[in-house]
Amino acid sequence: MRTLVWAAALTAMAAMMDGQSGKQALPADVLPESLARLPVVQRADLDENGKRVYDLVAGTNRTTPLMGPGGLSLHSPQFAEPMQRINLYLRDESVIGRRYFELCALVTAREFDQQYEWTGHETGGLRAGLDQSTIDVVKFNKDVAGLPEKEATVIRMGREVFRQHHVSPAVFAKAVSLFGKQGALEVAGVMGDFAMAAVILTAADQHLPADRKPLLPEK
Repeated sequence: MRTLVWAAALTAMAAMMDGQSGKQALPADVLPESLARLPVVQRADLDENGKRVYDLVAGTNRTTPLMGPGGLSLHSPQFAEPMQRINLYLRDESVIGRRYFELCALVTAREFDQQYEWTGHETGGLRAGLDQSTIDVVKFNKDVAGLPEKEATVIRMGREVFRQHHVSPAVFAKAVSLFGKQGALEVAGVMGDFAMAAVILTAADQHLPADRKPLLPEK
């Protein structure tokens, strides 16, 4: 009996020390290097086309493991390339601009309760000019009353898409009036892009590195 008590105490102490040293208690099927269920893709293990796609997704000077949707996608380079090009277009060239790109990402991450996605894009949204008060409307599922018209419309559209699987005529018409036909389509496109990423991250159980504070509230 005493042996069992000591064993339990030592296990608890080890867990506490791991927490203090910044280590995470990971599920048994999550790998410590990738923090996901799939290993980190090594450039050297890819064929020539795979290496080309790796450089597109990860950059040519990366010295640390690539995690997240980009890193996971490299397990299928033929899939990773169009996924990356769509994301780059929507992020850098979409007519909606970077501010609303980030808001679309946050709306989607919130609807999927996707911690990895949210934590990266909350800081990205602030850098793009979103107010913390707007971000908190999404984070804490608040009413959009009082928000600027464009921000309120993006949030309404996202909530209707993901919760009702239907966008009301009034909300879509407002999106067209505010962003134009192309912009309204690209608002939906960004949400679709991040929905795909959220599904990949969730399926692979991607965890945050221990030094990154999770910013999305627990369910």
